[in-house]
Amino acid sequence: MALVDETSIDEAGFRMSEATAGDFFALLKPRVMSLVVFTAFVGLVAAPVTINPLLAVIAILSIAIGAGASGALNMWYDADIDAVMTRTASRPVPSGRIQPHEALSFGLVLSVLSVMTLGVLVNWLSATLLAFTIFFYAVVYTMWLKRWTPQNIVIGGAAGAIPPVIGWAAVTGSVSLESIVLFLIIFLWTPPHFWALALFKSGDYERAGIPMMPNVAGHASTRRQIFAYALVLAPVGVAPWLLGYTTPFYGVAAMLLGVGFVWYAWKVLGMADDDRAMKPAKALFAYSLLYLFAIFAAYLADSVVERALAMGGA
Repeated sequence: MALVDETSIDEAGFRMSEATAGDFFALLKPRVMSLVVFTAFVGLVAAPVTINPLLAVIAILSIAIGAGASGALNMWYDADIDAVMTRTASRPVPSGRIQPHEALSFGLVLSVLSVMTLGVLVNWLSATLLAFTIFFYAVVYTMWLKRWTPQNIVIGGAAGAIPPVIGWAAVTGSVSLESIVLFLIIFLWTPPHFWALALFKSGDYERAGIPMMPNVAGHASTRRQIFAYALVLAPVGVAPWLLGYTTPFYGVAAMLLGVGFVWYAWKVLGMADDDRAMKPAKALFAYSLLYLFAIFAAYLADSVVERALAMGGA
């Protein structure tokens, strides 16, 4: 834990923050935030109506700030377990660069700011969905599910899956089946993605006392569940084309990406119980990131091109 410089305490005895702008930026979980912003942007662009460009920027910024607020609140509450995990020990709060009360205040202020901005300037349905997402991630997942059930990622994955629905609602003021399908793709992607990570980081989770699936049900059961989710995810990824929301371009891309996901999951299923290198699990984890980005990029490209062609023929 970082030592406090006496010069950082004023005459009233209050500690002055020594955190840098970079520390507060790290508190937002920028890598997670970038994925949230991207999927929300796809939902916004794929919506059947257009939105004023300025309002679109406000909506995306609000969603980004809301995602960052969730990350800050998560790091505030999880500082104790982050400190004992090699993957998270260097985060701003457990490393002492940011004090817990600073992270809490930062997260709460950003939460209110993001929801109120989205509600007042865009619409209240999207703001309500954003508020629910922040609450679900920071309270339901972080404070309850994560520490109490091996289904933490399955149920908690709903928070990470809502952004495209928020983007869609920001444009249309409603929620449709198309946006729900986008939600389902992320929702079904989340367990195999995180369980692949949990397989080769099970020691970290065990030290922290987090009941991740490999630590509770065992590696063999986790590998079977990863493969089962992959088998369900692959056809759901193609569903937007089957339902007539996209062109065959997206359908082919989603099919190929889904086959790849199943193949990597199959390799994980075949891992030996005493495999210490866990290369198949690491490969699936890396591919899963590519899969989600690529399938939403294909959806975005399909929506943009289809709309351009429609406008050209009008």
